[in-house]
Amino acid sequence: MTNQDQKPVTRRWILQSIGAGLAAAPVVSLLACTSEEPSGGGGSTETDVGGSNSSTTGTGTGTGTGTGTGEGCEAAAAWATGGTAAMIAQACYPDPFVDLGASCVLICETTEGPCTADTIDRRDVSEGFGGLPVRLALKFVGAGGCEPVVGAVIEIWHTQRTGVYSGVTPSGAFCYGDDPGAEEYLYFRGSQTTDADGRVDFDTCFPGWYSGRAVHIHFRVYLGDQLYATSQLFFDSELTEEIFSTHPDYSEFGQPDTLNSNDNVVGGEDDLSLYVLDTQRMSDGAMLASKVLTIRSSLDAASCTVAGSMGGGPPPGDPP
Repeated sequence: MTNQDQKPVTRRWILQSIGAGLAAAPVVSLLACTSEEPSGGGGSTETDVGGSNSSTTGTGTGTGTGTGTGEGCEAAAAWATGGTAAMIAQACYPDPFVDLGASCVLICETTEGPCTADTIDRRDVSEGFGGLPVRLALKFVGAGGCEPVVGAVIEIWHTQRTGVYSGVTPSGAFCYGDDPGAEEYLYFRGSQTTDADGRVDFDTCFPGWYSGRAVHIHFRVYLGDQLYATSQLFFDSELTEEIFSTHPDYSEFGQPDTLNSNDNVVGGEDDLSLYVLDTQRMSDGAMLASKVLTIRSSLDAASCTVAGSMGGGPPPGDPP
């Protein structure tokens, strides 16, 4: 249900606001598929990203999970609930990209899927919808020498916790399942521009699942209006199992029917670690999910395609 003190943030409201000059960034195309009413506040409070609190028990390039936070901070005993509104300014968010090894292994292309829709430039993409809050930190480097990719527009999109996408898509009900109201929203879609370190940050929530697909996040990379990369990111399978077993915002949906290893997009890959996010639990109970991603340095450079890139799975709906 909608928070009584919050006006629902719908797609129509967003596009009207853009037309009225309340949003400076242009609307660009993106992917996605349903919806529930927002359960939290309209956005998260800015938190300490990096700064002086840079120690961590996790690794920036691995695929493990941990409970590392900034120096002098303790990880919460449990994952937070209620969406990005639960992310607090006092939380000690470390810089996950300290002391990274320079492997520069190119991430391969995946299908973008059938559910493209609008997106807008923003950091908090939740539109007040509930779930386990996630700070998604991505660092992009070039394959030529691991140099930061500066000024790239990064688009992300994923389902909400119910396993459905938002927005008006070319595929209609194929994307929003049994929730046509999802077309009125643009939740869990957004874009940001990489900084001098090649980094972007999004405040979002842990995605849901739908049949035939492991839990995933789509992304695209644009440089100078040219599409340089389209791919997907995943979560450690044991972490996903934990969340859908014990987290109050997810346990009602049961366990995903697909693991990373048999996902129909990346399941055929020899090294799934290239696509699995490194995660840590923060002092406010939010998840810090991070990854260094290597893309080709020019459109003339060779790219690769994942072995299992055969489509986006069946339409989402109520998980069994």
